[in-house]
Amino acid sequence: MTYVDDEIASQPTCWQRAADLAHRVELSLPRRAQRVAVVGCGTSWFIAQAYAVLREQAGHGETDAFAASEFPDGRRYERLVAITRSGTTTEILQLLRRVRGMATTVVTAVASAPAAELASDAIVLGFADEQSVVQTRSATSALSLLRAHLGTPPPVADGSDALAADLPLDPAAVDQVTFLGTGWAFGLAQEAALKCREAAQLWAESYTGMEYRHGPIAIAQPGRAVWALGPLPDGLAEEVGRTGATLVHSGRDPQAELVLAQRFAVATARHRGLDPDHPRSLTRAVVLT
Repeated sequence: MTYVDDEIASQPTCWQRAADLAHRVELSLPRRAQRVAVVGCGTSWFIAQAYAVLREQAGHGETDAFAASEFPDGRRYERLVAITRSGTTTEILQLLRRVRGMATTVVTAVASAPAAELASDAIVLGFADEQSVVQTRSATSALSLLRAHLGTPPPVADGSDALAADLPLDPAAVDQVTFLGTGWAFGLAQEAALKCREAAQLWAESYTGMEYRHGPIAIAQPGRAVWALGPLPDGLAEEVGRTGATLVHSGRDPQAELVLAQRFAVATARHRGLDPDHPRSLTRAVVLT
């Protein structure tokens, strides 16, 4: 067993703990009708994208998501939320220093992190921190906290189901996977593809469901897979079927379906003789000199 196996398996419990925390830290999170920006890097950016869509859909107000390095300095927001597991990522720290005077909230797994000290408010999910380089429970726990603040309980039952389910794809029989997501699930589709690239060095792509028809479907063929998180656009299942690619689609909450994709990424790493706890060329946090 690797660290990441244990961290993946602990997610439903972590999600509930994060949701239980939400009401205790609500004053540190965006209020309804505030104009909000959410930033992150890598996995945290994809979680930011999902939250931004969910917040607007819930009627809580205009919400934009950016990679921390791409934040538009000329724009003004009533609160900036920065998601960062380690709280040491260079781009996050640089941004927090640039926006002094703006209300800022950092969601992190490390209480002593520099980002927590720079922000107006810090929410620490220490129970969700990880030893593995590859992020799993820290990111999904941050999303659970933010979803709970919007009034949606975490999908604990679906998450447990995703842990118990058989893998829908054989790592030995698939050489490419494309993940699809619509609305808030697109951020999670991007995260699922990233997990496959990070842990297993597997060719994985991600698109919105409707955009998949506009070119990317050309790579679909036998031995490859299309994996949908959340609803599929009408007619797309039939189009994928005609390519010979394998379609994976369940009725689980997209956050729970991400758990299954994480498990697949780790299984594929093992099949390829890789250590998913120590992915090639990656470190726990990107800290630039």
